[in-house]
Amino acid sequence: MDIDAYLKRIGLQGPMDITLENLERLQRAHLTAVPFENLDVFARRGVQTDDLWTVAKVVERRRGGWCFELNGAFSALLTAIGYTVKRVAADVLYGNEYPMPTHHSIEVALDRPYLVDVGFGDSFIRPLPLDSPGPHDGGSGSYGFIFEEGATTLVSHEPDGSTLPHFRWAPRAHRPQDFAEASTYLQVTPGLRWTDARFATRLLDGGPDRVTLLSDRIKFRRGGEWTEHPVTDEEWPDLLQSWFGMTP
Repeated sequence: MDIDAYLKRIGLQGPMDITLENLERLQRAHLTAVPFENLDVFARRGVQTDDLWTVAKVVERRRGGWCFELNGAFSALLTAIGYTVKRVAADVLYGNEYPMPTHHSIEVALDRPYLVDVGFGDSFIRPLPLDSPGPHDGGSGSYGFIFEEGATTLVSHEPDGSTLPHFRWAPRAHRPQDFAEASTYLQVTPGLRWTDARFATRLLDGGPDRVTLLSDRIKFRRGGEWTEHPVTDEEWPDLLQSWFGMTP
């Protein structure tokens, strides 16, 4: 792990002390510089879950990826810096049922445990304390946890007073190779959004402002308000390059 090269990729410089403040800096910088995107999966180029693959893709190829790549690479970076990291496997709670957990997230132990994530799209953008149900300020909204026997569920507190569940995980630690089955399943199973439509999204300037490029439009969140503009197939590669620094 070349820590300096990784930090340069996300716009930071070392050395990086082991603090909550720096953990948030790392999370926001990663979410700003490294997009959550599915271009390799959409193009059927194939992606992997091991650290050599994920770190090289993010740092050397200057690409983004989905949770297995982004949280995988970020876990490796945090571990190399000196953070105590546990990779967890979560079930996404958006109505679809899968035969295995399909999200890779991260627990970090400091003075208290925190949930950290750089691979769940438009979600929380700062570490969330895992020893309290909340609500907690997630930087992009209010988040909390439901603690059940043997599992924890991440929820967001919506403006209408309701709670929306996002994903649930058990405390067991996982290795990068443990996510390979889920990664393959999401790449080859017909009808899933990962292979049906291309997208890329990232924070702007540390958030919570955001840019999201979809197959037919580009969206911006600034000051809590969304605007969107139609995009043609001819415009798509130029917008991908100008806003995300990538080619299809």
